Amino acid sequence: MTLSIDIKGVGVHYGRTVAVENVSFKLEGNKIYGLLGRNGSGKTSLLSVLASFRQPTTGEVLIDGKITFENAEIMSQVCFIQEHGHMSDGYSVKDAIKLAASCWPNWDEQYANYLLDLYQLSQKKRISSLSRGMKSALGVTIGLASRAPITIFDEAYLGMDAPTRYAFYEEVLRDYMEHPRTFILSTHLIEEVGNLFEEVLILDNGRLLLQEESELLRQRGVTITGPAERVDEYVIGLQVLGEQTLGRTKSVTVYGELSQERVNRARTDGLELGPVALQDLFVHLTKKGGEGI
Repeated sequence: MTLSIDIKGVGVHYGRTVAVENVSFKLEGNKIYGLLGRNGSGKTSLLSVLASFRQPTTGEVLIDGKITFENAEIMSQVCFIQEHGHMSDGYSVKDAIKLAASCWPNWDEQYANYLLDLYQLSQKKRISSLSRGMKSALGVTIGLASRAPITIFDEAYLGMDAPTRYAFYEEVLRDYMEHPRTFILSTHLIEEVGNLFEEVLILDNGRLLLQEESELLRQRGVTITGPAERVDEYVIGLQVLGEQTLGRTKSVTVYGELSQERVNRARTDGLELGPVALQDLFVHLTKKGGEGI
């Protein structure tokens, strides 16, 4: 099942505090999306609205052309997993799995058991006795095994150690290839998981800063390195995100595609052009507040 997502002018307010303001975007189905933003940017508030955990203060959320809030049919097709989870400490792992199986019609019990073995989770254990990492592993097990057409992980894997996180990333990609669906991953660990993203959305101070295909976004970031005076002259008219100077050498990060003429000029001027990692580009863009993008 392929479900489209249409966010129209959504705002989320907590009293006088505005967490999300007038955010609009569309997501086609069956892609892996990365939702990026600094702490307090509004990611969790936006995802909570998308998953029908709360009603937007303004605007509306449509999934498959239908209003999501209090729509049982749509809610059964969306699985929203957060790091802290929504599971009672009084439950056992087996209880949590049984409850999850009753919530999502596409639940895959065989896959759930495989993941429990992979993460070495005993079904007899009480959730209250699990470490932070084990609780995260239980959360991602439920999210993956739900096989929900829209599966959302909101920093759900932060508690895991590095090897377990990488095992999770591999599972997301493998399961996505075998059972296409929409994944939305909200994360601060961009360097680790960024290669999974087909499309990236960046929130900054509650507003949508950009929505771009990952590869195109990476191509828009360029570092220019060389003698400081030549670099300063070269970047005139370009959007500068950041710069570093070491002695007479300067490195400047710019945002925007360079024309072939610009590329040729860099070679002539003896300047080095280099790519910018997605995480570095994110840091630069949000540091500047996205001015001019």
